[in-house]
Formats: sequence, C-alpha cells, structure tokens
Amino acid sequence: MTERVVLAYSGGLDTSVGIGWIAEATGAEVIAVAVDVGQGGEDLEVIRRRALDCGAVEAYVADARDEFATEYCMPALKANGLYLDRYPLVSALSRPVIVKHLVRAARQFGATTVAHGCTGKGNDQVRFEVGITSLAPDLKCLAPVRDLALTRDKAIEYAEKHKLPIATTKHNPFSIDQNVWGRAVETGFLEDIWNGPTKDVYTYTDDPTFPPVADEVVIRFEQGVPVAIDEVPVTPLQAIQEMNRRAGAQGVGRIDIVEDRLVGIKSREVYEAPGAIALIAAHQELENVTVEREQARFKRGVEQRWTELVYDGQWFSPLKKSLDVFVEDTQRYVTGDVRMVLHGGRATVTGRRSDSSLYDFNLATYDSGDTFDQSAARGFIEIYGLSSKLAAARDVKFGNAPDLGTQGGIDA
Repeated sequence: MTERVVLAYSGGLDTSVGIGWIAEATGAEVIAVAVDVGQGGEDLEVIRRRALDCGAVEAYVADARDEFATEYCMPALKANGLYLDRYPLVSALSRPVIVKHLVRAARQFGATTVAHGCTGKGNDQVRFEVGITSLAPDLKCLAPVRDLALTRDKAIEYAEKHKLPIATTKHNPFSIDQNVWGRAVETGFLEDIWNGPTKDVYTYTDDPTFPPVADEVVIRFEQGVPVAIDEVPVTPLQAIQEMNRRAGAQGVGRIDIVEDRLVGIKSREVYEAPGAIALIAAHQELENVTVEREQARFKRGVEQRWTELVYDGQWFSPLKKSLDVFVEDTQRYVTGDVRMVLHGGRATVTGRRSDSSLYDFNLATYDSGDTFDQSAARGFIEIYGLSSKLAAARDVKFGNAPDLGTQGGIDA
C-alpha cells in the first residue's frame, strides 16, 4: 500500500510546490489540508481545487473560524495571554487548531506522516510537530523546506516547469501570518531593528496619529467571555471581529517587539491585534473588580506560565491542561460590563459594573457613609509588621542597624 502524507496547505507557492516535491522525494501520496482561521484571501473551494490541480490525491478543507475563536482565543482571553506582556499569541494560538485538523485528516485518509511548510529556525516547526505527536505519537513529521531543501528559487523553478496553477513572480517583502485574533509581520527591512515600520506594514489598523472621533463601547462579559457589545448579543467570533473593526479604526493594537523565540534567537516582529488587545484590557479590568486579591496575585504568575507554554508549542501538554482548570475556576464571577473609549491607538477603560463585584462603595468611600472600621487598622499594622520589627531589633542588638547617614539632613 502506498504511503500517504498529510500536508498543511495554504494555497501559496511553497505548499503548492510541496505537494509534488514530497511525492517525488518520498514516493508517497499527498493529502492537502487547508484550515480557515480567519486569514482571509481566497475561498476554501478555490484552494481545494488548486491542491488537486497541483497533484494532491485528496483535499481536506475546514472553516474553523468559530472553533478557533471559541476554543482557542477565549481561553487566551481568560488567561490574559500576552507573551513578554505585549504579544497576544496571534500565530501560536492558531497552530493547535490547525494541528487538530491535520491529525483528523491523517486518521481519515490513513496517512502515516504529517508535513508542514515551516523553516528550521522558527517557532512554528516546534508548535506543529510537538502538537502532532502530542495528539498522535505514532505519526511522523516532515518539513519540505527544512528537510527536503525546498528553497524559494527551487519552488519557482518547479512550479514553472510543471505549469502549476500558482503565481510565481509576485514576492511580498514581508512574511505575513494572520487570523481573526491578529496579524504577524516579519522579515524584509524589519530585520534591521533600527528601521521603523512603514505604512504598508499595517492592514488591520488605521494610523493612530490621525484618529476619527473617539468611539465609546460597552462590552458585556459572562464568566470571562464577551457575550454582548453595546447590548447586541455576540458569539466569540463576532466579538473579536467587531472589536477588530472598531479598535482597528482607532489604531489600537500595534505592537513592535524584539521577542525571544523558542529556538534561542531574538526576532523582530510587528503585530496588529486590535480586537485582542482591547478585549484583554477590558477583561483584565473586570477581573480587578471581581477576582479576590490573593487569587488574582497567584493568577498573574499562572498567566505568564500559561502564555509561555502556548508560545512554546505546548498547547496539548499536561501542565497547560492543569493550568486551564485553574484559569477557568477564576472566571466564575468575571461577569459584568466594561465601558471603554477607543481613540488614538489607546483602549481606555472608563467604567465597570458587576453584580458579582468585590468593590464595596461604603468601604472604599472617604465621604459620609464610610463603614470601614478605622480603629481596627492600628492592631492590624502591629501584627502585620511584627516579624520585620523583631528582625530590625536583632540587627540593632548585634550592631547591624542600617546606616542612615546625614546627607540631606540638618547637622547639629
């Protein structure tokens, strides 16, 4: 029986050439798999037909936009997932849903190997291959660009020689990956980290220097998930799309960062994620109102570790699954409304309300109606500072008291 290889297929030059390239190099039949996570571009049916025309024996296509938004973006929102406190995991989040469909197709069509178009020095090769073997340890992985020396020049030559139905002359100066959660741009002149991004880098966001009139929006959350925008019910996908539109029009969510790749190199990346950045800002503020102090402090550490695991391709790992349980538990009372003003590249929270709020006006106010028992403060401070006070007394006893000096003071 002829071996079969499932190929993650984008419809572009490299993966179109990869179909025949893999078949010639391995003797295997190739099944092309295209997954729509909101990247835009051509219709899935057009991509499916091209894959077959390029030599695929089968073509599997899936509209996974709702699945991606609900099962991948929403967990990231609950975890406030920001790598290096800035990058909302745009590409990292899409890989596991693509992996899931690759493995599903491999099972459906009896393939023994899964192939992808990643290079040998990026994060995505790790995300794909670790994800694949985490779901199906028996499957082998293949990367034509990395393992079979498929360079761009060879791809163009191969496509022209075999008259493949794919453009070979157009060359974008950037490497771009985009989905509903955001857009990632790298390479080209951006590799010189002194060069500033030019206007043609951006698509999802308008120039924040010349913004339109400020846009006020009210987002309703239920247990950490946006369910309505300005009182209009939305699905997770619709919430992201609407905030992409409105926050993008104000230039919100532009990120220019030199980040630490998993493979050990630093890489300059430009991201656009207007919806993600606005939704995370709103979600964080609602958590400030509804999540208990010690739980919130601990969650910040969990968020960082969760984000690192997802960035590093460990979506299906045991630790990630365990952290998911904790994060989900923290969202029990994260229900309420957040009002934001979107303007000039900023998403600013101006109001918050929740029936499950831990904010007590009568305890917080300094005006009449104050119910806080101030007489309890003295004893609290005595007990809270007792261990430090005892340690300081010991330092004095053994001659190790801090040197306060005289600089800035008044000499007698």
